[in-house]
Amino acid sequence: MRSNGSPKSLQSSDLSRAVPSKARALEAADWHSMEKRRQNPHRCVRLFAPRIACLAALLAVVHFPLADGAVVAGQSPTEYQVKAAYIFNFLKFVEWPDEPAADPHGKWVIGFIGDTPIGGELTQLVEGKNVLGRDLQVKKFQAEDNLRGCNILFISESEKKRLPPILAELRGSSVLTVADMDNFIAAGGMVQLLLEDARVRVAIDVGATSRARLKISSKLLSLARVMTATDRGVNN
Repeated sequence: MRSNGSPKSLQSSDLSRAVPSKARALEAADWHSMEKRRQNPHRCVRLFAPRIACLAALLAVVHFPLADGAVVAGQSPTEYQVKAAYIFNFLKFVEWPDEPAADPHGKWVIGFIGDTPIGGELTQLVEGKNVLGRDLQVKKFQAEDNLRGCNILFISESEKKRLPPILAELRGSSVLTVADMDNFIAAGGMVQLLLEDARVRVAIDVGATSRARLKISSKLLSLARVMTATDRGVNN
């Protein structure tokens, strides 16, 4: 991905100001919960082991260098494998509102639209897996489909000219929009995957996710480049 038009890099001090009060409150709640369970360490381990495993998986995604070919023993993952892993792990670090699931059978639906290798990588990645006890489905959407029928929608670079109507159709829904095209957040998207120094990074517009009633884990925010309305203005 070209670096031109990518969201502005923020210093650590800027990140603390950019994260909204709800995210900071969530982090404080996590800490308070840990303190309450200090006197029962065995129960604490049982409760937090899944979260620790999820965070470890996400950290592995963040720090993996990229390779040009497919993953083999002793070789780093490709760009699209890392991006697919990010998207899969978003299910574990984003809380959707209490409303009917996108799939009537209770599956997580990860959608993608346009021509992208990510669809195939996601299909392989989710095979035989579940998240929070729910099965997963990877679904390719066409332009005429109801794009609200998923939890996460990855929008391919091939759909850049159609991006405004796609985002307009999703406005008011709780679909997490993700893309790796330049200026995606400036155009109104929520999560932009960036390629920097041969590694995939993530930028999140916390205002856009909040308007969609999506709660982003403070753990994910700590690994992301957090964007606000001010930052979007700078990058327009």
